[in-house]
Amino acid sequence: MKLAVMQPYLFPYLGYYQLANSCDLFVFYDDVNYIKGGFINRNYLLTNNGVTRFTLPITKQSSFKKINELEFSGDTKKILKMIAQSYSKHPYFDDVYPIVVNIIEQKERLVSKVCASSIIAVFQYLEMDLNWVYSSECDYERCLDPQDRIVKICGSFKADAYINSIGGRNLYDHEGFKRNGIDLLFLNKFQRTYVQQNAKDGFVDNLSIIDLLMSCSKREIKSFLNGYEVC
Repeated sequence: MKLAVMQPYLFPYLGYYQLANSCDLFVFYDDVNYIKGGFINRNYLLTNNGVTRFTLPITKQSSFKKINELEFSGDTKKILKMIAQSYSKHPYFDDVYPIVVNIIEQKERLVSKVCASSIIAVFQYLEMDLNWVYSSECDYERCLDPQDRIVKICGSFKADAYINSIGGRNLYDHEGFKRNGIDLLFLNKFQRTYVQQNAKDGFVDNLSIIDLLMSCSKREIKSFLNGYEVC
């Protein structure tokens, strides 16, 4: 079984969804410390003013707290207004914007669950399967170094392969996984483009998935989600 692990992010970039799509089980790594200033609760969109960062505020954010211990505030108007103003004339706005609103304005405010739901909802919209679990619900040793924690999570599900994004190639040791009967694999995203209505100086890659959802059909997005290699 192939397994992937990643912290839950709010409508992250395409590569995150490709990682979730590449495995048999995706683990939302929600019981690790929140990184203040990171991308858990923020990303980039292509607005009328160019590349613009959006942020969903977190109440009393702290790098000393776990992701599943933090909550989003109820201040959602700014982010929703930015998205509506930037994408209202895009071809799939009417299909996608209600999904974004439902995620951002849901009664559940735990950062881990809101972010995870932004991943799950996209797979549901595309009618694609996603098997997932929260790491906080897994039985594994947590007082270990980062690699050994991942190995233990893999072991708890009898996974024989672990997939990580190519950017993490220097984080892990192949031999450490091999000793535990696990193949360490990396996902490399193919470079592809699509029409971006707000682009002024050529294609902008690695934006929030929202940009792709607003711009392309379900069939096209599915093709993008399968546009990678694992090796």
